[in-house]
Amino acid sequence: MTVNDAPESIGIEQLAERVGMSVRTVRFYAGRGLIPPPRREGRNGYYGADHIVRLELVRELQAHGFTLQAIEGYLEKIPADAGPDQVALHRTLLAPWMPELPETLERPALEKRAGRELSDEDLELLIALGVIEPTPDEDVFRLAPAHLAVGMGFLDAELPIDAAHAARKLILAHGTALADELTALFRTQVWPYLTSSGQPPEIITSMIERFKPLTIQALVTAYEQAVDEQKRETVRRRS
Repeated sequence: MTVNDAPESIGIEQLAERVGMSVRTVRFYAGRGLIPPPRREGRNGYYGADHIVRLELVRELQAHGFTLQAIEGYLEKIPADAGPDQVALHRTLLAPWMPELPETLERPALEKRAGRELSDEDLELLIALGVIEPTPDEDVFRLAPAHLAVGMGFLDAELPIDAAHAARKLILAHGTALADELTALFRTQVWPYLTSSGQPPEIITSMIERFKPLTIQALVTAYEQAVDEQKRETVRRRS
């Protein structure tokens, strides 16, 4: 259901079901001023698209580890008269870039997903590559499903564990620096252009969503070109 399709007159029970929260939680957030008051008809309160998108934004912020105080501060910066589409833009900007959010799996479930038994050494390599993360519970791991095939490929290639640690360190260092620079570019050049373009919010949302896969593909292409150039340079030095 899109923002434009959202119901305009639903009760608090329906609102809670729509956003995946309990009625008690919705009332708590309403009491903290995270959503505007409902439309009143007698003793009954009715909610609409504006309440839905703001609660969905709260849920997205929670998923990113924001505290309640930080969420309140974030929402305070959104104009009170911002429409549902405008609020939905903020959620689009927060949407994770990974195609799938991490899952928490016990070891047998992880092995089933991998299609084979995993030794302690296999798990150590997958952790070193960042494919899985250990949790405080024994033999329970967090997995980014889209990364598992890559990790299994490295296992099949018998990548040395020291090389995995070194590669992970390099990728994180360069990835963090690149993310910082691209985020700054988006904030200072892309976002101001989009917001001043006069385009409807749904068009801006679509453009933001396209920006993600295009950026990732550009990074992959640049890496492939750089590796090819390194190969050519190696051949030139040996000639």
